Formats: sequence, structure tokens, C-alpha cells
Amino acid sequence: MKKLFIGLLLYFGLTLPTLAQKFEKDYKAIESKVIEWRREIHQNPELSNREFKTAEKIAEHLTALGIEVQTGVAHTGVVGILRGKKPGKVVALRADIDALPVLERNNLPFKSTVTADFKGEQVPVMHACGHDTHTAILMGVAEILSKHTDKIKGTVKFIFQPAEEGPPPGEEGGALLMVKEGVLKNPDVDAIFGLHINSQTPVGVIRYKSGGTMAAAQKFTIKVKGKQSHGARPWSGVDPILISAKIIDGLQTIISREAELTNEAAVITVGKITSGVRFNIIPEDAEMIGTIRTLDYDMKSFINKRMEEMVPAIAKAYGGDATIEIVDATEITYNDPDLVTQMLPTLNRVAGEHNVQTQKAVTGAEDFSYFQKEVPGFFFFLGGMTPGNTASFPHHTPDFIIDDSGLLLGVKALTEISIDYLNKQ
Repeated sequence: MKKLFIGLLLYFGLTLPTLAQKFEKDYKAIESKVIEWRREIHQNPELSNREFKTAEKIAEHLTALGIEVQTGVAHTGVVGILRGKKPGKVVALRADIDALPVLERNNLPFKSTVTADFKGEQVPVMHACGHDTHTAILMGVAEILSKHTDKIKGTVKFIFQPAEEGPPPGEEGGALLMVKEGVLKNPDVDAIFGLHINSQTPVGVIRYKSGGTMAAAQKFTIKVKGKQSHGARPWSGVDPILISAKIIDGLQTIISREAELTNEAAVITVGKITSGVRFNIIPEDAEMIGTIRTLDYDMKSFINKRMEEMVPAIAKAYGGDATIEIVDATEITYNDPDLVTQMLPTLNRVAGEHNVQTQKAVTGAEDFSYFQKEVPGFFFFLGGMTPGNTASFPHHTPDFIIDDSGLLLGVKALTEISIDYLNKQ
């Protein structure tokens, strides 16, 4: 009888309501709330591992919705668990909640005037990367899904993550600590989804890349040992500044002459060099620090190996010694190709196929990658630029700004991805 009823509907040109149509009243009701939450969080930003009030607001909201809540995860993280009325797999949704030590420079009525301690100094604090929007969006998704547990075939885990921008020196934090503390366990997560607002993508547009989409970030420290001498008698010493210059030049040839850049992009940047005390003294040592960005695991290993070979060899050629230490900061944000293929129809339905666009890889980094290293994940970009703008302000800058009208699409995307993923399993 049910099949006959559906057949009659189709015969007379009618269709069953889509998921979006079923949630339409919820979407209309939630938009103003999401914008209000976002503005309140924006006006009260907190630095990494110090997101106490933000976490409290999130926990209170989830608790009021009847969602099982865990607090104090990775210091200030909050996790909500929503169990559907039907058994099934577990999907996780992640939002980062921390802000940056940046002075906000605009005339928004909800601009931040907050200051906080950062490395022993009192600094201005601003949501200069859009984490306030991510938090508000996921709060909205939680509210909608909590009303429709009958449509959830399995479990949804809401992960509100602190310290995406990196924990303070001497502390652990972020996604890596959440994974270490078992955030993807009990219940075990089968797939994870996340989004990032983008100030240079128009409102209404979603962009994504299958495979490596954001770079692994590594920090390197190079220490050069020379021999001090008078600046007027360089032949009586070994110049660590000269050696440093040769090392910097050599490192760039790894990118320009050895890395297969038709595969993926890669970057080696020396961001700081310290040496010397006086204009007429050749110093005894020098230190360089910098970053490596890679989008392919084989390329990452190759570049690391060549740097470790090249640095001491160049120093030795000029009579000095040098050591290099390379430390991981984030992994490659790798979108599982099968998961992308599976969920792309949902994004096309929610945003419109012409608004779902592929993009090139980004050499910025995301610690969402630590979740993706454990389970299949899909991380995409959400438009936050006012349509028609000819200029936009980059993330992590004082003038960074997001158009609130883009938030609802984020709510719709994560809501329907969750339902569709679970129902397809």
C-alpha cells in the first residue's frame, strides 16, 4: 500500500517532502538565534585553553536540549552526545571555539574590547578567524537535531574543541589532546565533519577539495655553530651568519628543484634568524626557526629527509656545524575521497549544485587533521563574504569580518549531512 501511495504521488506530479522541507520551520526559527549567539561569543572572545565562559554557554545550551554533556575535555572542550531513536553508526561534528590575540579594527556594534594575558602580556583578543561562527552554527545544529531524534538512525556527537590556534607554551591542547583523551571513543565515531567560514568566499557558496585540502604544518629549528672573530678579520673565524644564508638558499632548492610540485604544493619558510651582538664582531652561533607546509605524506617525508641531510652538510662545507630539529604542529587535513563522494549530493541539495565548488589546496593548517587521522573526515569551507564585495579582509587580521547571513547555510549543511550519512549506512 505504501509503494502504491508513493507511485500515485509521482504519477500526479507530486513529490514527497525533502529533508530540507521537513526542517524548513526549524531553519527559519534558528537563524536569528544563531546570529545572536555568534555576536555574543564574538563580543566575549577567549584565548586557547582559556575558553571558560564560552564552554559554559555551550554546555548550558546542550543540557537544556536534553543532550548528554561532557565538560572539561582537553581542558575547556565540551562534547554533546545525541542518541537517535533507531540504532546505527556514530557521526561527529566539530566546531573550534578559541580566539586570537588580535586588536579588532572595525565599527561593528558587537566588536570585541576584551583583553587577556598572553605569554605574560595583556593583549587585545578577537575572533579573527571565525571560530565564533563555527560555535554558533553547531549550537544551532544541535538544537534542530535534538527535536528530531526520530529521524536519527544512530548517534550524533557534537565536539566543541578548544585551542585550535595552538595551546599556550608548555601546555597541551586542541584536537590532538582531545583524541588522546578519547573523544572519538565511547561511542566510537565512524566519520567526522567540520566546516570553516571563509571571508573571501561569497555567502551561499561552499568550497571543498577531495584528498589533501589543508597542509601539514611543521616547525623547524636550526642551530649553527661557527667561530667568533673580529669583523675586520673574517679569515680568523667561521661566520655562522654566512652559513645561515647558504642554508636558507639551499633549503629553497628543495622546493624549486627537488619537490614534485605537480603532485602537490609545498613550502619551506624561515621566519626568524637570530645572531650577533655588535656590528664589528662575527658571532659564534646563529639560530633560525621556520615552518614546513606539505599536502602529501610522501612529500613530507622526502622534504624532512633532505633538510636533515642538507643543513649539517652545508655548515660543514663552510667550516661550521649545524643541527636541525623538526616538530609536527598539525597533520594533513585529508578529506576521505569516498566520504566526499558519498556526501556531495547532500551539499548540492542544500546549497544548490552551482554553489558547491571545488578549490585548490590551502597551505594553511588545521588541527581537524588529527581527527581525520583516526577516522574518515570531510572538512569544507563556507562562504562568509557579502555578495558583490570587491575586497575582503583575510583571516587573522584586525579588519577580518564575516557576513552573518552566511551562517544558516552552515547549519543546514551540517544538519543534513548528519542525517544523510547515518541513514545511508
